[in-house]
Amino acid sequence: MKESESTRRYLTIMVVPDRGQESRNFRLSYGWLRVLAGVAALVALALTVVAGSWWYLAARASRVAVLEEQVRSLEAERARIQELGNQLETIERQYGQIRGLFGTAPDVPSDVWLPPSDGARRAPTPRNPSSASIPTGWPLTERGFVTQGLLDAGDHPGVDIAVPTDSYVRASGAGTVVDVGDDPIYGYFVVLDHGDGYTSIYGHASLTLVTRGQRVRRNEVIALSGSTGRSTAPHLHFEILLNGEAMDPLTLVHQP
Repeated sequence: MKESESTRRYLTIMVVPDRGQESRNFRLSYGWLRVLAGVAALVALALTVVAGSWWYLAARASRVAVLEEQVRSLEAERARIQELGNQLETIERQYGQIRGLFGTAPDVPSDVWLPPSDGARRAPTPRNPSSASIPTGWPLTERGFVTQGLLDAGDHPGVDIAVPTDSYVRASGAGTVVDVGDDPIYGYFVVLDHGDGYTSIYGHASLTLVTRGQRVRRNEVIALSGSTGRSTAPHLHFEILLNGEAMDPLTLVHQP
């Protein structure tokens, strides 16, 4: 039922100006007050939604700025990697030229003994087995570069010699192949027993050319160098053990 004028409730607001001006009265019904309250609630809700949207958009914009910075950083890193790749190609080309200048002439005899192609890998008995068995020969047919020496506490029990993949790996001394195979750390490897307590180990090969129990002579090619096992670049890992204890190979072996 519609309320009558006499029962309708009102709210009177009196405004009293200063300086003696005439006061004014404003009368609003409670119905209008409810309408105004509803409008105010809607405006507040709209402002809340707008503020939330603004914060969301601001967060997204900040994220976009971070992603753009990451993209710029990656592009700069890619440019640096490309530059390093170009420098590496230049160094490799120069290294190849240097190797060509100092390479062995075809008519110069070599002391490298290659296994026969018919599969018969037994080498002839050396003239002086006692002296030839001690591992004192350089284990490669080229000089290479020693990139890591012997470390104490068993952290690195040998030397790493950087050489191109498939370089000849040769026996440092005459001996018997006591182990040959594949290892998670050493990759393809060969172990030689030279007698008198001496053992030599050759790791990270790309291919092994000997079998267990085979006799090899000093400088016989027993493998090809590579980067198998735990390795980041082509090289030969070379160890010499005396009575089971690792010793510095460079105290016996002279690098050419």
